[in-house]
Amino acid sequence: MSVPVVDDLLVELRRRRWWVHLFGRDREHLVAVGATFEWGSCVDVLILRGEDDASAFRAPVFPETDLFVPSVVAWQYHASAAWTVRAVLTLDEPGHPGAPRGVEVPAAGCVLPPQQRRPVTVRPTR
Repeated sequence: MSVPVVDDLLVELRRRRWWVHLFGRDREHLVAVGATFEWGSCVDVLILRGEDDASAFRAPVFPETDLFVPSVVAWQYHASAAWTVRAVLTLDEPGHPGAPRGVEVPAAGCVLPPQQRRPVTVRPTR
């Protein structure tokens, strides 16, 4: 998953203060890399499974919300890691006229099952 373009985009996520979730025993045995940015009433989520397998979505946040198993999403995107990170970084913030507002059923790529999320290391970038 470590290609130069994706690495540069991940640096941008950290610069924007996203939280990074490393799913796996250690960096050599990652199942996935997740990143989240909470807006208050919603959250942007990125799941990188491989160079050609990534998903991003914006979902509303309710009490007891599992960020990696959304029940509904306002926007979703599934493509290569590079294109998916680019897509989520270009979303308008909630409340902006161009921000996603619809409600959709999340595709399978929006879900990272609980059994794939342990062990996890969470790194705030703030």
